[in-house]
Amino acid sequence: MFVVIFGRLSCPFCVRAKQLAEQLEEIGTIEGYRYVDMPSEGITKDDIAKTAGTPIHTVPQVFVDQQHVGGFSEFDQFVRDRQLLSA
Repeated sequence: MFVVIFGRLSCPFCVRAKQLAEQLEEIGTIEGYRYVDMPSEGITKDDIAKTAGTPIHTVPQVFVDQQHVGGFSEFDQFVRDRQLLSA
């Protein structure tokens, strides 16, 4: 699995999503992750909405293997449902 997180450096939930991805990478549950700082990359919520296929109102927005998972809460639940931290 490869995780892509779209967020902002000033966003606490973005930081938490990045930390969760780092944990998953450290234990080998995911192949890796990429954090995309939206302002520095010139990416808007509308840009992400086009890829996600749904309106985007908050950040972070997380994709796993190019499938839209949602924000931090949904990513956290995704990890819990699949027991990825206990791997």
